[in-house]
Order: sequence, then structure tokens, then C-alpha cells
Amino acid sequence: MTKSRLLMAALVACVVAACVCGLAACSNSGNSASGGTAATVDGTEIPEQKVTDQIEQIREQSGLTETDQWGQFLVENDMTPSSVRQQIIDTLTEQQVIMKGAEELGIKVEDSEVDDSINNMKSNYENDEAWNKALEQAGFTEDSYRETVKESLYEQKVGEHFQEQAQITDEDIVTSAQTYASYYNGAKRSSHILIGVDDTSNEQAMAEATAKAQDLIAQINAGADFAELAKANSTDTSSAQNGGDVGWDQLNSFVTEYTDALANLELNQVSDPVTSQYGVHIIKVTDVYNAPEDTSTITSIEQIPEAFRSTIEDMAKSVKANSDYTAWLDEKKAAANIVVNDMPSGLPYDIDLSKYSKSESSSSSAESTSADSTSDTTTTTESAESAESSSSSEASTAEASQSTSASASTESSSSSSSAQ
Repeated sequence: MTKSRLLMAALVACVVAACVCGLAACSNSGNSASGGTAATVDGTEIPEQKVTDQIEQIREQSGLTETDQWGQFLVENDMTPSSVRQQIIDTLTEQQVIMKGAEELGIKVEDSEVDDSINNMKSNYENDEAWNKALEQAGFTEDSYRETVKESLYEQKVGEHFQEQAQITDEDIVTSAQTYASYYNGAKRSSHILIGVDDTSNEQAMAEATAKAQDLIAQINAGADFAELAKANSTDTSSAQNGGDVGWDQLNSFVTEYTDALANLELNQVSDPVTSQYGVHIIKVTDVYNAPEDTSTITSIEQIPEAFRSTIEDMAKSVKANSDYTAWLDEKKAAANIVVNDMPSGLPYDIDLSKYSKSESSSSSAESTSADSTSDTTTTTESAESAESSSSSEASTAEASQSTSASASTESSSSSSSAQ
């Protein structure tokens, strides 16, 4: 990705995401004269030019600058220039509502915070000239970029507020467990004994390590305790302290050779010697999680392995935070005086769609998508809700997942048996 594309992705991702996710569901409203104002929110004007600029940015980034490309895209996706405009207006009015509501929550974005965010992005560029060129290529002026950053920070802070304030019940946690248990189905927990080799291209050293591993496997097969042998022999000293335990494969990224060997092992089965960039491993599966086919039978978080509980609880909190945020925002929008003006003529993205028609393959795909949407399960719905929650909710979930991984596997085991 070029730096100009990096800049665009970072700065207008929220706008593009809003359009892509919501265009199919948007509707037209608006009835007053337009002039140079697309809409007003409690008297604050949203210029028509700002709406147009954002649509043109999206066209540029999506490779839809040619009229025929744009027209065909709209028809294929059941959109019109009017519906695209309405979606952008919805996004911009929502931003205004959030900023006003943020102040009522005691949330403020300082100029210094905007400066820090801008300077952080500018640090990716060699000099001011390169930065200004990237801004221009991305369709921003310094002022419009600054405004976009400020709006984004407000949305982020409001999202963080609801994430921090979200209160979940045991019922919420159970619902989350029912939703996400299937994701962990088949997860395996394993321990290993590593016979480390500094230079794995040294055939003699690898042969000696393999011979030692085979001797240890013979001892295990004769009844020796795997955990005790790991403590005494594994060069992965950190995991050795825990009997060789390196945690669950769903929470850790192991090197390919380790993962492949683990996939072919059953509960309590011990592998043959497995070579990797770290030396020779002996792997034992110590636990396997099999989610119930009917996850509604999960009535307590205790039915989920402890290592997964933190992430599941955080997902429940993210869903609750998103629900609270959405309810708050809907209330604020309902209370706001939002006026959307009629769409003026002559806009660069407003084209005649009468000469375009859906392709046969697109129609079939749309029918299939519609059928799939109708039969979506609760899991898909909950996952979408979680994915749409604020950036702070996502960050919190990611941090929780990392924390769970850390508790399930030590730093040394990650460095010796996981792909970094």
C-alpha cells in the first residue's frame, strides 16, 4: 500500500465503512429547499459540497470514477445517487449528534489531542511536502482533515465511555457463551518438550536431538510422567515450569510444524519427534474442547474452559456497550432537529441509471445473499453487532484476548513454539 493510500484508509475508513455497510438499507428523506446546504442538525449546517466531496472520495478509492463504472456499480448494488447521498448525510448528521451528545456526557476533544493524532500520521512521511501531497491525493485540505480527525476522536471517546460504563449480567455472559462457544469447538490444549537446537541446519545436532526425543518418548510410553520429563528436559524453560504447557491453539499461533502435528493428535496422545526452526518437539494433547451441537444447552460460563471465559465475557460487554451506545444515539437523533434538503441537480455523481441493468450473475448472487440473510443464525447477528461496536470496544476485546493468551501460555513458550 502506498503512503497516500495508507492515509486515505486511515482517515476515511469510517466514512467508507458507513457507506458500504449501510447503503443497501438507506432511505430517502428531505423536503425543503436545498441551496448550498445538504442538511442541518439543530441549526448546524452540513454543506452540500462536503457530501459531494465524500462521495467523490469513495468513488476515487473504489475505482469508480468513470460514469459507466459508477452507474453499473449502483445498479448492481440496488443503489441510486440519491440513496448514496442520503447515506452520507445520515453519517454526517450522526457525527454532529454524537459531538453534541458527547459534550452532555462531559466528553471533550482537546486541540492538543487532534494535534497528536495528526502528528502521529505525519510521522509516516519524509517531510511536509510529502505530507501535503498525500493530503491532496486523498482529497483533503488541512482543515477538512483536521475536522475529520476531531470527529473521529469524538466517536472514539463516546465509544470508550459506553464500553467503560457497560454492565453485564450472568445472563448476558451465558448468551455470549452460547453465541461464541462454537468458535472454540475442537480447540486443543497441548504441552511440549523442546530439545532445542541453535543451528537446525546442523544435521548431526538435529540427529542427536531427535535421538534424545525418541528416548523420552519411549519413557513416556513406558509410563513416565510427561510433565515431569518436560520440567527436567525441555529447553523451553518457561513452559517447562508448567509441565510443558503452552496453552490452547485457539489462543496462540504456533509454528506450522507444531500446528500440523497437533491437528493429527487425539486427547492424551503423544507425537513422534516434530522438527521446527527451534529444534525437536514432543507434543502431547492435554485437553480438547468440544462445543455442544446445541449451544442453548450452555447455562453457565463454567461449562466453557477457563482460558476462553475472559474473551467471552468481554464480547458480552462489547455487545452490551454497543446496544447502550445505539440506544443513546437513537434517542439523541430522535430529539435532534434534523432537516434534510432536496437533492440539487447537476451533482457530479448524479447520473441517469436507465441505461444500466443488473448482470445475470449479480442477480443470482443477490438472491442467494437475500436467502442467506433470511436464514442467518443468532451467532451471525451477535457477531455483526460486536463487529459494529465502537473502536474502543474492539480494542478492549483484542486486549482481553491477548491477556487470555498471555495467561494460557508463557512468554518463553510463545517464543519457542509459536510463530512470531
